Amino acid sequence: MPVDFESPRFRQLLQQLSDEPCPDVPDAWPGDQLAQMAAAGVTTWDAPHEFGGLDLSSVEMLTGLQHLASACLVSTFVLTQRSAAVRRIATSSCVAARERLLPGLVAGTTFATVGISHLTTSGQHLARPQVQVVPAADGFVLTGLAPWATGATQADVLITGGTLQDGTEILAAVPTDREGVQVAEPVQLLGLNASQTGSVRLDNVHVAHEEVLHGPVERVMQQGTGGGAGSLGTSALAVGATRGMLTRMEAELQRRPDLCEFANPLSADCEQLESEIKAAAQGSHPAGDAAVEQIRRRANSLVLRTAQSWLAVTKGAGYVAGHPAERAVRESMFFLVWSCPQPVLAANLRELSCVDKS
Repeated sequence: MPVDFESPRFRQLLQQLSDEPCPDVPDAWPGDQLAQMAAAGVTTWDAPHEFGGLDLSSVEMLTGLQHLASACLVSTFVLTQRSAAVRRIATSSCVAARERLLPGLVAGTTFATVGISHLTTSGQHLARPQVQVVPAADGFVLTGLAPWATGATQADVLITGGTLQDGTEILAAVPTDREGVQVAEPVQLLGLNASQTGSVRLDNVHVAHEEVLHGPVERVMQQGTGGGAGSLGTSALAVGATRGMLTRMEAELQRRPDLCEFANPLSADCEQLESEIKAAAQGSHPAGDAAVEQIRRRANSLVLRTAQSWLAVTKGAGYVAGHPAERAVRESMFFLVWSCPQPVLAANLRELSCVDKS
């Protein structure tokens, strides 16, 4: 059953998220916002039908993320980390793990997140794996550091993994209250502090076979991705955040219509990227496989340019700490570091340094 993003229930959710933003401080947490999402059925979007989920298509999921990010970026970012955990659980061949974890995640009564960057980008250049795995009689023992985990301080379960001596990897659902799991205090970030992002140390943490979701296998992160939106999801959040900024700029534009000549091109770019994200998710984008990277590069550029334009429009008021435009500028920078592939970063740097003026 598709989600009606124009329904009064969903529009009310967006209004609530927009009107009651989570404070941007490290000790905050968008618990109220996540509860509102759960009450509106958002936590059913990514789960299998057998567990009460809607199992939305990539297109529907991306559309939903764009809407949510337009209202509240930080809570939507946290939602993506929960969704990543749900996908890894839902696509696991471990029936026991699915039956144990998914009902609470669908209901919104439990929260799971991922600590997997060391298996994708962070630390992949290191000779020694950041998390080492040793087989045990009834499972595995994990030791090391998961450097980036969003909401681990609030999570009931952390989806993380590591590398065995033979180079194969596992991914497991680790209860955060398990002996040896040490969740560090969140680091203070430039923006999105309420995501409570920080590191998790694993000190001889035992996981049973029924807690292993994928592996041992080479390149475990290529296993069990299911129907997830992949890196298009990151672009969807950037475009959604842009849409939210443009909406909030409307009040200034009504008072100063001369500024429309600057805002209109941003809005047109936003609409174009919304269409292209949908086409890429459907597999109908003319650029084919290259579309995902192209879209990400342009989405990064757009969210950065829009945030700075909003700040310029607000003049001095927007430069005061706590103003929505000031917060938007800081939050827009996140897309330069969040799962940003090297070719995308290089293209953004060329634009920022005026090396590529095309």
